[in-house]
Amino acid sequence: MTEVRLTPDERHPTRGRARTAGAFDLGEVFEAHAAPLYRTILAYTGGRTDVAEDAVGEAFARASAHADALRDPVAWLYRVAFNVANDELRRERRDRTSAQPDTHPAPEVAGLFEALKQLPPRERAVMALFYVLDLPVSDVASRLGIASATVRVHLTRGRRHLAALLGDDEVSD
Repeated sequence: MTEVRLTPDERHPTRGRARTAGAFDLGEVFEAHAAPLYRTILAYTGGRTDVAEDAVGEAFARASAHADALRDPVAWLYRVAFNVANDELRRERRDRTSAQPDTHPAPEVAGLFEALKQLPPRERAVMALFYVLDLPVSDVASRLGIASATVRVHLTRGRRHLAALLGDDEVSD
């Protein structure tokens, strides 16, 4: 009997296929996901339309430059948009510029936007995807590249933080 040696890709047949990028139409991805991505980043940034527009535009621009290498373009777009928004918000904090939102949110959500800004970035991202886009935990995990259990932990922590910031009666309504 002879021993057959398998290469790593032969031992795990899905490993090789998962790394190859599939063909996708960026225009179709834009049509289907630009508006939800914008809403998510808008909530994430606390109503900053300027940052949300820049982050979404930059994410799609980078996607067009890397289209051949993208395995999951939607998840990639969300991660890039969150990173671009984070970079812009950090830059503003560092430069101590106090940019005001382009629009004034409705009074009923203004307090929520301010409270969301105070959450850690990962909790804020999870809360935005889960509550703004109404995505299931598994989809949130996929878009952020983290485990579903981690999403549930961030949701629990985010709810606790919001309850402390807004008061228990406002969060439970």
